Amino acid sequence: MIEWRDEGALLKVRKHGENSAIIEVFTPERGLTAGIVRGGTSRKIAPMLQPGAQLSVTWKARLEDHLGSFTVEPVRSRTAQVMQDRLALAGLNAVTGILSFVLPDREKHAPLYARTIALLDLLGQNEIWPLAYLQWEVALLEELGFGMDLSACAVSGLNDDLFYVSPRTGRAVSRLAAGDWADRLLPLPHVLLGKGDADIDEIVRALRTTGHFLNNHLAKSLGDRQIPEARQRLIDTMKRHA
Repeated sequence: MIEWRDEGALLKVRKHGENSAIIEVFTPERGLTAGIVRGGTSRKIAPMLQPGAQLSVTWKARLEDHLGSFTVEPVRSRTAQVMQDRLALAGLNAVTGILSFVLPDREKHAPLYARTIALLDLLGQNEIWPLAYLQWEVALLEELGFGMDLSACAVSGLNDDLFYVSPRTGRAVSRLAAGDWADRLLPLPHVLLGKGDADIDEIVRALRTTGHFLNNHLAKSLGDRQIPEARQRLIDTMKRHA
C-alpha cells in the first residue's frame, strides 16, 4: 500500500456512485492529484469539499498509478470570502478551473502552488485582486514553459519604448521596430512591465495578451482545447466592477 500526506487546495469535485466523490487537489509536493473520498456526499464531509478549500489530505492506493482514495480534514474554507462577492466568486472559479485544466497529473509545481495560495488568500480584496490575478497568469505561463520575454525588443535588442508582444514567440517588440507588422502583434500594456497605473482597463488589455498564450500555446499543447470559460466570465465581471 502506498500512502502520503500533504496539504493543498481543492480544485474540482464530482459525484462518484451513490455517496462518494472524486476530487482533484493541488499540493506543493504532489501537484495535481485525484482520488476518491468515501462518503464525500454526506452531510459531514460534503461541506468541506468546496472548490478553493484548503485541506489536509492523506492519499492511499495499492499502486502508484491507481486512482487512490483520499481522507480529508479541513484546514481553511474560502466559502465566506466569495459567497456575497461576484468578483471573488468569479476569480475562484477561474483559478480552480484553469489549474484543473492545465496542470499535468502528479507533477510537482511548488512555486506555482505558493503563488496560487497567496492569490486565493487575497479573494475579496477587490482593489488589488485583479492585478494579483494578472501576475498569477504570467507566473502560470512561465512555470509551464510558455512564458513571455519582455526584457528587450526582439528586433533591436533595446528596451526602449516596448509596445507590442510577438504572438508567436512571446517576445517584446518596440513601437519603432514593429513597422508594418504592428497590426499583427499583441498589445504590451505598461502593467505587464510593472509600470503605470494598474486600472481595470489596463489589466483587461494585458489579459488579452496572456489569454493568447494560454489558448493558442498552452491549451493547444494539451490537445487543441480552449481554456475554461470561467476565465472569460472573470474578465467580464472585472469590467462590470470597473
